[in-house]
Amino acid sequence: MADMFVKQAKQYAEARPNYPEEFFKFIASKTPKNELAWDVGTGSGQAAASLAPIYKNVIATDTSPKQLEFAIKLPNIRYQLTPPTMSITELEQNVATQSSVDLVTIATALHWFDLPQFYKQVKWVLKKPNGVIAAWTYYWPEINESVDAVFKSFHSVDYEPFREPRPKLVENKYMSIDFPFEPVDGVDNTGPFDQFVLEKSMDLDDYLTFIRSSSGYQTAKNGGVELLTDNFMEKFKVAWNSDGQSKKVARFPVYLRIGKVGN
Repeated sequence: MADMFVKQAKQYAEARPNYPEEFFKFIASKTPKNELAWDVGTGSGQAAASLAPIYKNVIATDTSPKQLEFAIKLPNIRYQLTPPTMSITELEQNVATQSSVDLVTIATALHWFDLPQFYKQVKWVLKKPNGVIAAWTYYWPEINESVDAVFKSFHSVDYEPFREPRPKLVENKYMSIDFPFEPVDGVDNTGPFDQFVLEKSMDLDDYLTFIRSSSGYQTAKNGGVELLTDNFMEKFKVAWNSDGQSKKVARFPVYLRIGKVGN
C-alpha cells in the first residue's frame, strides 16, 4: 500500500503542467506587499516554486508526506506537513501568526477542503484589509479533436462510477464553490477568471500518466479495477498517432477565484 502511494505522488509530480510567469504576476499585482505567501495543499510544489521568485518567503503545506517528498526545493520555501484540520494554535505554530500573510494560494485543491473551517483560518492569517486569497483549478488536458473524443468516451462511461462528488466542482469551473471574499482592486467580482492557459508538452506516456495520477483512477485501482484497459489503450494510441506527431502541446484552461479578506 505504501509503495502505491509513493508511485502516485511521483506520477502526480511528473504529470502536472507548469504555470506561465504572467499568471503569478497577475495574482501578485493584487497584493500590496510581497513578503509572505502561504500555498495550501501544495502537493509537489508547482505553485510554491512559482511564488518563490516573487515573495520573500513561501510557506507550503500539505497533509501528505509522500507528496512533499517530491516537492520542488528552493531556499525561501518552507515545506510543512500539517494535519487535515488545525486549531488556531496549530495554525500559528505550523504556518504563520495572525494578520501576517500577504497571499494565500490553493492550486486545484480547494474543492477537497472543509471550506467554513478553512476560510476561518484564511481570514485569521491574512493581513487586513487587503490580504489576498487566490484559488484556481484546471480540468483534463485538451489535446486535439481525435484524442479528446476518445477521452470523452472513456471519462463519461468507464471513469464516471469512480469519481468522487467534490471534483464535480472542478467541472463547474469553480463557479458554484463558496468564496466569501471581496473583489480585488481592478475587478468587480471574484471570478472565476479564465484568461490564463497552462501548457505542457506531452507524449502519449505523459498523457496516460496524467490520467493515472487522478483521484478517480486511483479509486478504481484500489478496488482492483484497471480503467485503462487494452481496448482504451489501443484507442488512445491510434488517436494520438493519427497526426504523425509523437509530442503534442496539452492545454489546461485555468479557472481562477481571487478576492481580498476585507476588514
